[in-house]
Amino acid sequence: VSSLGALECDLEPGTVPASDPNILDKLKLCPALTGAQRDALNALLLSGNTVYGDPSSWDLQTLQDLGPLVLALNQTTLSLVGEAAREGFRRSIAAASISQGRSQREKSLLLLRAPAAASASSRRRLKRSSARCQSGPITASNISDAFLFLTPEELGLCLSSDVLMGNLEAVLDQPITSEVSLVLKKKVDEFFPGGVPEEQLRRLGLLSRLYSEQEIGQWQVTSSDTLSALLSPSGGRWEDSQVQQLLSRYLALGGSLTGPLLRELGGKHLCRLQEEQVQQIPAEAIGSAGQLDISSCSQSKKEQLYGKAREAFASLASTPGPYYCRIRPYLGGAPVEDLKDLADAGGINMDLDTFLALNPQEFQKLSVTDVRDLLGENLPELKKAEQEPLVASWVRRQRQRELDCVLDIGLEGGLPEPTGTASPAGPTTAASVPSPVPTTPASVTSGVTSSVPTTPAGVTSGVTSSVPTTPAGVTSGVTTPVPTTPVPITPVSTTPASATSSVTSPVPSTPTSTATAPTSSHPATSANVTPVPTTLPTVPTTSAN
Repeated sequence: VSSLGALECDLEPGTVPASDPNILDKLKLCPALTGAQRDALNALLLSGNTVYGDPSSWDLQTLQDLGPLVLALNQTTLSLVGEAAREGFRRSIAAASISQGRSQREKSLLLLRAPAAASASSRRRLKRSSARCQSGPITASNISDAFLFLTPEELGLCLSSDVLMGNLEAVLDQPITSEVSLVLKKKVDEFFPGGVPEEQLRRLGLLSRLYSEQEIGQWQVTSSDTLSALLSPSGGRWEDSQVQQLLSRYLALGGSLTGPLLRELGGKHLCRLQEEQVQQIPAEAIGSAGQLDISSCSQSKKEQLYGKAREAFASLASTPGPYYCRIRPYLGGAPVEDLKDLADAGGINMDLDTFLALNPQEFQKLSVTDVRDLLGENLPELKKAEQEPLVASWVRRQRQRELDCVLDIGLEGGLPEPTGTASPAGPTTAASVPSPVPTTPASVTSGVTSSVPTTPAGVTSGVTSSVPTTPAGVTSGVTTPVPTTPVPITPVSTTPASATSSVTSPVPSTPTSTATAPTSSHPATSANVTPVPTTLPTVPTTSAN
């Protein structure tokens, strides 16, 4: 058996009585025993073949030596233990429980129930027909003894409501089981048949947790001191629905949530308030509430609380470090404009948890530079969160080149650089407009159809057909032929060397200057040709603009 170690806790029940009696010391280390194992343990103890001897000989020291095995004792075994030993054991546990934490105190109460149940069983056998207190009334002087020795039924018979309310704090300091708590609540209600007054609500402590939502809805809770006393953790844990009813009642009666009350509530219960109730919270209360965890709030409530926090800490806005420390819990409700202001302020070094708790919609509006400046020294941590949906979505919106150059932490999945640059749209040229009208480039000088036998040097030869032209710099928007009025030109045999252009007739456009044609019909070229001015008709054109 000694070689089994922790496996001793898995021994079959049938092997326990036949094992070395020293196995009891080893079973004390087991976290729990099965029902069959407990039965085997009691059989071994009842045999008297252990170091503890026969149960009828046990005293206080024996029970203390048994330690956690007392929890496994059944009524048969405990009934053989002397009353003095049982009461002494309960007294020692009760005295120790006063200085214990909540978890250890609950274990102590379990130990108290075992001897108490045995005492109750023996008393019921002796006083089964009794319906009145047999041990004498409980007074202020014997409260401690009464709660150590009496069962819940006996407390109900021996404790009057007057004594309870006169000594409520002393009573609640005793180790109280859930059964005893119900007895005490019943006596409080008997003492205040019209409802517990507000000044007495502050004294209820753990008893307040036994009231239903409907009963809480009838309380007169108008003072912040009363609400604070009720919310104190020393009274035990509230159900969420009870807290909501309590807060609703307090606010309905005109109460206001202060910073200390918000600390008592905590972020969890704050987030369970209705939006109109959140709106009633003054900004100064947020300013004095300390660090509240509002991560469970809806987005709209986060935005409400952020607005109040921003107002509360406005005086710190010029000092980014202290301002960020105070407003950090509320940044989940911040708009992107305020986040950019924080980034521009510099030196924020936002932690990753706060960064990932930002409003998802506002998060996507942050630039790569904003992210770099917000995270600061914590920027490398962003790589670890690359697969978070919020971060991955943001990365897909950014240029990969910018992610690499600005952040340089290895984020991947950004937008690639464009492979080509599209030509910008410009004004439509004459050549690109579908038109039956042929155009003449500005660099071509139009000629005149005439019976000129020779063309002197320096004169550009003319076109042999009538060509409608579009002057340089004018975009043709015409899609049909433009009718023109022909201009009669006097034929000449030669073109003077000084002429730089001649007129083609008919001409559908307006040239930039007036052209002249010589009027002489002599075949010889003369420098003294008298020019005949000809005015060309103006052709209406439609600009592409």
